[in-house]
Order: sequence, then C-alpha cells, then structure tokens
Amino acid sequence: MTDPDTHSSPTDPETLRKRALAALTTARDRTALLTSCVEDPELTAQHSPLMSPLVWDLAHIGNQEELWLLRTVAGRDAMRPEIDGIYDAFEHPRSERPSLPLLPPAEARHYAAEVRGRALDVLESASFQGTGAQLTEAGFAFGMIAQHEQQHDETMLITHQLRRGPTALTAPDPMPDPAFTGPSEVLVPGGPFTMGTSTEPWALDNERPAHQRLVPSFHIDTTPVTNGAYQAFMADGGYSDPRWWTPDGWSHIRAHSIEAPLFWRREGGEWLRRRFGVTELVPANEPVLHVSWYEADAYARWAGRRLPTEAEWEKAARHDPVADRSTRYPWGDADPTPEHANLGQRHLRPAPAGSYPEGQSPLGVRQLIGDVWEWTSSDLLPYPGFAAFPYKEYSEVFFGPEYKVLRGGSFAVDSVACRGTFRNWDYPIRRQIFSGFRTARDADPESV
Repeated sequence: MTDPDTHSSPTDPETLRKRALAALTTARDRTALLTSCVEDPELTAQHSPLMSPLVWDLAHIGNQEELWLLRTVAGRDAMRPEIDGIYDAFEHPRSERPSLPLLPPAEARHYAAEVRGRALDVLESASFQGTGAQLTEAGFAFGMIAQHEQQHDETMLITHQLRRGPTALTAPDPMPDPAFTGPSEVLVPGGPFTMGTSTEPWALDNERPAHQRLVPSFHIDTTPVTNGAYQAFMADGGYSDPRWWTPDGWSHIRAHSIEAPLFWRREGGEWLRRRFGVTELVPANEPVLHVSWYEADAYARWAGRRLPTEAEWEKAARHDPVADRSTRYPWGDADPTPEHANLGQRHLRPAPAGSYPEGQSPLGVRQLIGDVWEWTSSDLLPYPGFAAFPYKEYSEVFFGPEYKVLRGGSFAVDSVACRGTFRNWDYPIRRQIFSGFRTARDADPESV
C-alpha cells in the first residue's frame, strides 16, 4: 500500500497568508450577510430554545478571534475581559443566553470589527514556518478561526430557517444536471485504507492522526436518499411501525408526535415544507433534509439496509483504488469548486440527487461533499493516537455514545470547514440541522 496521506499544500508564507486572509474575509462577509438581513429585534430574539440569539453568535465570533489570534498568538492584552464568560459556549447553554447581558447589535458589530482589524495586523506579520509552535505552523490558528466562524455562520443559517416571518435570505437554486440514471448503489471493495489525516494543515484534532482501517466490502447508495424515497417509507406506515425503530427512537417520535421530517406538513393530499420563509411542495428528487439519526436509521431498516459506518463513509469518499491512496476529496486533492459540490450557502437548498458528476468519487459515488450532512451509524470516538489540540473542549468532551457522527457537509458549509476527513456530530434526536443520509449494505460474497 502506498503512502496515502500525502498531497501538495501551500508552504511558502505569502501563499499561506493569502489563503488565511481569503478564508477570514469570506467568513466575515457571510457573517455580515446573516446579521444584516434582519432588523435588530430579530437579532436579539431567541427564535428557538435550541439556538442562540443571532447577536450572541456575532459577538462570540469576535470573542473567540480575540482569544486565539490576539491574546494567544500575538500575546496582546484582553480587549474586553469582562465579556469572556458571557460568550463562553460551555458556561451558558443556548436556552439561557437571551437572559445574559449581551452586547447590543451595534456594539457587537463594532467589537467584532475592531478585533478583525487587529487580527489582520497580526496576520500581516505572522510567521508560519519553523516556529516550533503547532498553533501557528502553516497558519493553523487563522484557519481554525475561519472554520470556527463558518461553523457559526451555519448555525446562524439554521436560526434563519427556524425563525418565523418574512423571507430574509434569498439565493438562486442550483442548476440541475441531466436527470441521474446511473446505478442506485456502488460496490466499495474490501481492504485497508487510510482514515483521517496527519498532513492536512488546517485539519482539527478529531480528524487526526492518519491511521489504517480494514473495511470489508460493502455497497453504498450512489446518491443521498431523496424526499421521494423517504415519502415511500412514510406512506408505508414507517412512522407508526415500531419494527423499524430503536427503542429510544420509537419512544422519542411517539413522545413528540413526529410523523414527517421537520418543517413538513400535509395539506390537500400533498406534502409541503417551509424553507427560509417560503412554503413549497416537497421536491421528490432532492435529498431529504432535516431528519434525525433515529429517522435515518428507521428508514434504512425499512429499506432492508443500514446506515454506513463512519469508516465506510470515508472510504467511499476518499479511497482511490487505482492509485491506492486516500485523497482529500472524492474528486482528488484539489480544493472544491462550484462544479464539484454544493457548498458555501451559494444556494439555500440541496441540489437534485445525482448532481455534480465532476465531484464524484473514483467509484462513482456522488454528492459525498455538500448538499446535506449525512448521518452515519458510528458514535463519535477518538482515533488511535488522538491528542487534544488546542483545547480539549473542541472534541474530547464529546467523545462517547451520546453523539452520532455526520459526514460530508451541506449546502450551508463553507469549503474551509469541509473536507473528506471532517467530522461533525450531534445528538440522534437533532433535526434542525441540515441533515440527510444515504444507506449501505454488506456485500454479497459472490459480488466481492
């Protein structure tokens, strides 16, 4: 087996500086869009107990940037030490944040802008190589902050989906490719592959280190499960048949009277959904969205299949059997382009199933990156040799059976925070996130 965890990355300081500046600027432009499209009362309101007020996210973004880039990297004094506790995500659950003495919108914007101006000064003079400091090597701290902001931008987009009232965000629909007519599933041959990474410069601690996994042969859906396919499960009484549900899942959907994906409702014999303030017919050919792990798992059982493990998902997304190596993305090592995947909030919906042929894996699996986060069957666990960095609260405190892993990103994820090794996680009950899934099955012995 060749060395599979290698790819060319920028190493000269000026290229790294430009990459960091572009990532930070893109994130801040998106933050500005998400917080300027509504009036101040909408920013300070809590639209769901599951989410923070938008103004909390805005100031939290600035506070984390100050903490890591100004205080830790540059060694500067704290600008607003009295607000650290208010914007510590571990100190106050989301449901409590509206009662905190939050910075009002104008002050939050000013604070975040002032931090950004100082952070760009730090970036201009930063040394990225030979420092002996893991935090600054290859610009990691700047990449970490750009990823953090984009993750909160996705969180704020979820809040926009949950809020009631007039439409505040618009975006063009994805351009559909010709209707997909390929096979419904792909065989992924068994054998070892390299999971995770030790070389991706901005990879986070839970993606590290690269290690070998042996995965038996399996079949995986060529595309994510669609709304049309999911409606067949619903029409067959899927939500009223306990055979398809785990005991916890069955208890949860019965206790909360769940009968369809979040934001769906039935009217006049048709299924409608609410999407960013617009009510529309549920499109049959789009990947199903806003389903919990319990719902994804139940559908897979009903279909005579199962959810893929995290290792299976990553092998389908990264392993090139011809080159015998793991790539950064399904299409290779190149950064994503609009031809590869639906990312970065360019659109406010998934593309039709089977889109983005240029982004498919060597085995022909499509839409593994972008469109919808994909639930896997795996709990969030550390890789062999895991080391918490730069703080254990990023990943370590979440390890265990409470959280299920999601992979691949969604239309709400920016490319800086999405790659073949990136790991997301959430409780199995969560549905407000931009989550979907695809299914898998063990390979028949004669097909191997």
